[in-house]
Amino acid sequence: MMKISKMASLAAFFCTCSIIAIGLVNAERVFKVGDGFGWQKPGQNSSVVYTQWAKTNRFQVGDSLSFEYKNDSVVEVEKWGYFHCDASKPIVAFNNGHGVFKLDRPGPFFFISGTLNHCKGGQRLQIEVMGLHHHSPLIGNPPAAQPAPSPQQSSGVFVSMTRGSSSVLLIGTLIALLWSSP
Repeated sequence: MMKISKMASLAAFFCTCSIIAIGLVNAERVFKVGDGFGWQKPGQNSSVVYTQWAKTNRFQVGDSLSFEYKNDSVVEVEKWGYFHCDASKPIVAFNNGHGVFKLDRPGPFFFISGTLNHCKGGQRLQIEVMGLHHHSPLIGNPPAAQPAPSPQQSSGVFVSMTRGSSSVLLIGTLIALLWSSP
């Protein structure tokens, strides 16, 4: 009777851990673009601030980007619009101080300020959204090479766990518990 009760407890523990791990893996995240810097024209010596920010985060389908700004705008554009700071053919545009973009597919996304001199001054963002089996981002550099600022801490949430790794961890834990039981 004691052995059946212990097995039932272990099974319940394993199921609970599995549900929690799957929830963590599938969690949708909201990233505040630029962290504390927000969405604004960078200073003269920090025109790659958004490139650096994008490199410190990993974006998944279902995540969102939150842009917070004053007296500006944010425009999602195609690749050409990004490299030429051309907002004349927007995919989506916001100018109300806050814009949230849902990342609904894998691949590249391009965002610029709707103010030409802000975009040319570095207020643009290119990100790569990873699919299920995508492991390396394809973020390109802007046309004008500038020295990068020192890396800043990101407040974006980062979960580095796949279904496979969580399954292996949980199965290993279960085996260890069963092996150590009398």
